[in-house]
Amino acid sequence: MISKLQKSIRPVSALRGLHKSAVEVVKRPAPEETVTASFGKFISEVKPQHLSSLVLHRSKRMVLDSIGVGLLGSTTDVFELALRHCQHMYAPDDISSVYGRRGTRLSPTLAAFVNGVATHSMDFDDTWHPATHPSGAVLPAVLALSDMMPANSKPSGLDFLLAFNVGIEIQGRLMRFSNEAQNIPKRFHPPSVVGTMGSAAACASLLSLDPFQCSHALAIAASLSGAPMANAATQSKPLHIGNASRLGLEAALLASRGLEASPLVLDAVSGVAGFNAFYEDYEPQSLQSPNNDGHMFLLEEQDMGFKRFPAHLGMHWVADAAASVYKLLVGFGPGTMSPTQVQDILLRVPKSKYINRPFPDSEHEARHSFQFNACSALLDGEVTVESFTPSAISRPDLHALLRRVRVEHPQDNPANFNRMYGEVQVTLVGGDVLKGRCDTFYGHWRNPLTNESLRKKFRNNAGTVLPSEKVERLIEEVEELDRLGDCRALLSELQ
Repeated sequence: MISKLQKSIRPVSALRGLHKSAVEVVKRPAPEETVTASFGKFISEVKPQHLSSLVLHRSKRMVLDSIGVGLLGSTTDVFELALRHCQHMYAPDDISSVYGRRGTRLSPTLAAFVNGVATHSMDFDDTWHPATHPSGAVLPAVLALSDMMPANSKPSGLDFLLAFNVGIEIQGRLMRFSNEAQNIPKRFHPPSVVGTMGSAAACASLLSLDPFQCSHALAIAASLSGAPMANAATQSKPLHIGNASRLGLEAALLASRGLEASPLVLDAVSGVAGFNAFYEDYEPQSLQSPNNDGHMFLLEEQDMGFKRFPAHLGMHWVADAAASVYKLLVGFGPGTMSPTQVQDILLRVPKSKYINRPFPDSEHEARHSFQFNACSALLDGEVTVESFTPSAISRPDLHALLRRVRVEHPQDNPANFNRMYGEVQVTLVGGDVLKGRCDTFYGHWRNPLTNESLRKKFRNNAGTVLPSEKVERLIEEVEELDRLGDCRALLSELQ
């Protein structure tokens, strides 16, 4: 059983000796010039010294934010369902910690799954461009695998951050091979595709797999990828992140044992779909391994988007636009906003079917509704965690506003997180027209949260399940992560 291996696994440096078949694979000739081989070579050969100070800074912010939203997510119903399922359906295997549940441990793959579910359970996790949620698929797997390693050979903080950044990098590189991936998705939920690949890459890096094993890990992960957008705005959407984290870890472990897969899975092979099954306009390029000049990580070129409230990223444009109208609205009355003031609400937003929900019936639908988030901001001046509670969703005043909403999709407003905008126009009963527009919300990669704002978000999220002293220690440990000899201190503070 896999649990037996996990409990007896030797240090990473000795891992290859456990797998004779993997050694035999190394001896065989490989197509060195394929795209797939180049990705495997990169994962195996990139080193901590290739991480610039900027990449370290940005990735530590991602780690902190992801842990925070995961801890908050451990209070949700969908997380509780996933955790109970794992505890009831699988034999106990007390190895890897579970967010926010002191004394609760699972097998590494199941811990990666439930922590991934927690991270995306409220749609509060980071978002990148092209559109995906990169951290939630990678960090739970890296944490679970670190827990799995023997106490005397835990990864250093730098090795931990390297693995995390490798997982982020692979996701970004794969998505840049497709123009389709540039836009808000219609077919597959991106984290269920590139997230699984990123998790596999990160775990292969942490396991110190050789280039051939790394390539096979990616190919195995491709067979475990993909979830349809139809499950957006449901309780099943967080499972996409949980499965990406879990199955990527499984792919790396299987590759470490010698399991093989297609050596051309990332290449464009006519007549046989590989990774291009997920993106119809997929045009891959080889990934150059680091040289003496280092490697330019995509995270260095483009920062990450962090959400201020738990909803689909597109909601942040309309919420900010509506909040600016709210400030004008309260000037027309007694300092509060009443639906009786409003005759008509017009939203000008991108055309995207799954986030156009006039009357959401659940918190998950509300997190994916332009109309709901605009009206919440018009009513309250902001959107917060509490905006998605049952009592907030069912307010009569909110529903009165929702009935006044119309939606337009201007041609110059594409469904693209790098180019879209949100515009809210409110016509009052007396005929006055108030307008608000947001081109770049606070938290977008073009306008990133300050460290102070990010830490405030973390304290609010983590503080729901951890005592304040533990919250502060986590902040310190993540900040010092690249200087830690091993990551045991970080791992010990997650419950």
